[in-house]
Amino acid sequence: MTPENLFRCLPEHLEEEVFETLVERSGVTIERIVSRGQTSPSEGWYDQDRNEWVLVLQGDAELAFEDGTRLALGAGDHVDIPAHTRHRVVRTSVDPVTIWLAVHYGD
Repeated sequence: MTPENLFRCLPEHLEEEVFETLVERSGVTIERIVSRGQTSPSEGWYDQDRNEWVLVLQGDAELAFEDGTRLALGAGDHVDIPAHTRHRVVRTSVDPVTIWLAVHYGD
């Protein structure tokens, strides 16, 4: 067993967000997401089959929901997004990069 650090080994050039699965066990997936100015495609929404709890570890971002709600998130902010709640990422910081911790889970 070797300790890992969520702030190490960050990609230097990001044309797209980087999704890295850290743990996947018994219906739970934990991933690190690194964003540098990326957003969701303008024509689509995330509509996930599982709940998603997200935490911004570094940087900042803004989420938009289909119902018109917008959430600004900074380092330390987290939100639990129920399954099938349509949402998108409308902004992520460039400097510093936005580092997310996402936990996908069932009921």
